[in-house]
Amino acid sequence: MTGGNDLMNRINERYGTMSKGQKLIAAYITDYYDKAVFLTAAKLGEVVGVSESTVVRFATHLGYKGYPQFQQSLAELVRGKLDSVQRMENVYGRISQSEILTTVLKTDAKRIQDTLETIDGHAFDLAVDVILHARHIYVIGIRSCASIAEFLAFYLNMMFDNVRLLHTNSASELFEQMLYVGREDVIIGISFPRYSMRVLKAMEFANNRNARVITLTDSVHSPMNLYSSCNLVAHSDMSSIVDSLVAPLSVINALIMALCMKRQKKVVKNLEMLEQIWEEYQVYGSDEINYIGDSVRMRYTNTEQEDN
Repeated sequence: MTGGNDLMNRINERYGTMSKGQKLIAAYITDYYDKAVFLTAAKLGEVVGVSESTVVRFATHLGYKGYPQFQQSLAELVRGKLDSVQRMENVYGRISQSEILTTVLKTDAKRIQDTLETIDGHAFDLAVDVILHARHIYVIGIRSCASIAEFLAFYLNMMFDNVRLLHTNSASELFEQMLYVGREDVIIGISFPRYSMRVLKAMEFANNRNARVITLTDSVHSPMNLYSSCNLVAHSDMSSIVDSLVAPLSVINALIMALCMKRQKKVVKNLEMLEQIWEEYQVYGSDEINYIGDSVRMRYTNTEQEDN
């Protein structure tokens, strides 16, 4: 195991026993390790907002003899990330431009197949049940996971009137949105490497308030599972700078479909209501394409018709 991987494993394993200040350092290291590697203990403390002694204690809490040894492990983490880019170049550098589409799609298909073979069906059923009976449903995902978190929240809103998509412009704003979370609520946290400490903090906060926690991540060893009572695992690894989130999105699709089946009447009623609203307020313009039978009819505005 490389020193870089060892560092992240140590942070994940010891996160639950860290002090408040140490958790701030862990969050910064996870999100900005490429910047932290150049900082002294004093400077890192200044950036994070803790004392130099807290930084040193953080290093010893992780099992290092001192800050210099910790910084060496941090440097190995950065080198490891650079090596992953080189591995990507080695893998895809041998593939011609015409083969990229086939290669990537086959790789994604394998991720879905691997997920299908390993995902816990009982955890999936539990997730459906927990969401159905929740007072409020909180959804959070940042960076590359923000898009699939928004996708999930969009369709949950079709079925429930108690969905809250959390925005994470700042830590304070995040907790302000979760001020009233409690034991009757559920939070769905979505995070894949590099794991987000902000998502982890949100799930920790919800867990401390006795809310139910569902996580969608890439491994049973993911730090996202520290506070989760229901773990959905989807494969996402890919030798590229682009995260492969096809399998996680498929799991989300299955989750949405399972919930729709449980609330068919409600979904149909909501869709009929939306259709009326869209028509009444002209949500979709008159230049939209209408499919009628096997033919396609274009609708034009009066001006366009006169011009023709």
